[in-house]
Amino acid sequence: MPQYLSQEGYEQHKQELEDLKFKRQDIANRLEEAKSLGDLSENQEYISAKEAQAFNEGKILELEQLLREAQVIEKNRQYSSVQVGASVEAQGNGKKQTFVIVGSEEADPAQGKISNESPLGKAFLGHKVGETVEVSVPAGQVKYKIISID
Repeated sequence: MPQYLSQEGYEQHKQELEDLKFKRQDIANRLEEAKSLGDLSENQEYISAKEAQAFNEGKILELEQLLREAQVIEKNRQYSSVQVGASVEAQGNGKKQTFVIVGSEEADPAQGKISNESPLGKAFLGHKVGETVEVSVPAGQVKYKIISID
């Protein structure tokens, strides 16, 4: 399954990757300094630098894969049905709410950004204005009527 990212999210991850690659040299310098202190088996500076190196390299690999597999969401598209990237105004439990359907990497429910992989995101996908979707939540079933899609 592709990872959906906004253009801004893609650029942020790309910048983070560049920063981590730049950080490689700092970590390599720390390792060299720690090696010069002697016995590596009890050298806390060396152990700490090796852990930092492992974390940094793991994060680099993760970001490279994410960016390689990312599908950037087009901005300012016209939506006839709910898709990733759409802003959905819906009414549920007697109140109107606006949700933006995003990829899991950019989900932030507090900001109204819900993942396309979440139960609510999955329920909205493919539906049109005027349709009602039903979502299972811990408190039971919630119905949302789609008012608009932007």
